[in-house]
Amino acid sequence: MPSADELLSADTVADLARCLTRAGHGITAHETRGCGATLDGLTFTERVAAIRDAILADLPADYPAFAHVVRDTLRDPDFTGWMTFPVGEAVAVRGLDTFEPALALLAELTPRLTAETAVRPFLHTDLERALQVMTEWTAHPDPHVRRLASEGARPRLPWAPRIPALITDPAPALPLLDALYRDDSEYVRRSVANHLNDISRDHPDTAVAVAARWLGTPAPTTIQLVRHGLRTLIKSGHAGALTLLGHSPDLPVTVEGPHVQTPEIRIGDHLVFDYAVTNTHDQTARVVIDYVIHHVKANGSRTPKVFKLTTRPLAPGETWRATRRHSFKPISTRRYHPGAHLVHIQVNGQSRGEASFMLHC
Repeated sequence: MPSADELLSADTVADLARCLTRAGHGITAHETRGCGATLDGLTFTERVAAIRDAILADLPADYPAFAHVVRDTLRDPDFTGWMTFPVGEAVAVRGLDTFEPALALLAELTPRLTAETAVRPFLHTDLERALQVMTEWTAHPDPHVRRLASEGARPRLPWAPRIPALITDPAPALPLLDALYRDDSEYVRRSVANHLNDISRDHPDTAVAVAARWLGTPAPTTIQLVRHGLRTLIKSGHAGALTLLGHSPDLPVTVEGPHVQTPEIRIGDHLVFDYAVTNTHDQTARVVIDYVIHHVKANGSRTPKVFKLTTRPLAPGETWRATRRHSFKPISTRRYHPGAHLVHIQVNGQSRGEASFMLHC
């Protein structure tokens, strides 16, 4: 992931100021230009807010005049990439009371990067009204705008405010996904899958029911979309999701291992283990093989984390053998603590074998 400075640097802000100035209307972009010198030490979110506020100070307070400047700036081919992101956020502030015209402007902005976070204040303000506009986007000729309908309405979009109403009840946004799951663009379909995965975290049975309905009238790409959209449920062993995708939780298999080859490791080392899974059924079976690390927490308890191994067919009597290396290199999203950790193999959501290893600092 690029750093905040790489995404929104002082040079990026200077380029944005030049684009706003070239649009005319007497805009000098003085505040925007000066904002670039104030960004050191700020997070990405803080940079966006600072640049947004500078844009709002430079552009007209009257929304129609404000929108006219933004549209003229859109004619500049240099106005592209991350410099457009805080402009979308400025539209969300200046245009919230105007609503439909402001959403239309965000649809014009989104092909330059994305306006997925800028639409969310509109969803918070009037969910039904915003979804009505976004439903129209699902038929837009530009895939970036079609994607905005799905991505902008994701209940748990990363790095963006959540939408509590859609976390509580995802049904109002489902027509967007129904209109897009067969989309010609993989970019759009991947957003639909991620939206379905968001739903699965709060309403697993709803997500499975939606996926089953799509599989009833599929496109050639639908099975792949559904697998991606139900990935969290597959990892967690949700019986309905596994069954829908042909992975019976009751599949007769035998598991050897995991056999830990590195029973004592330090932070920065690799855990190494091998395992074998045999299909003892008289028919070919499709298996999802994962492994689960039970990490020791600061208080001495353990918390599980599921990791992917393989998804494959196994013929009757066939055995799949493999060795896995799992890194314990320090990462920003997890803090390691010393102690006895566990690893177990999971086949079609069912735990089949377990071993321990010691992690030292």
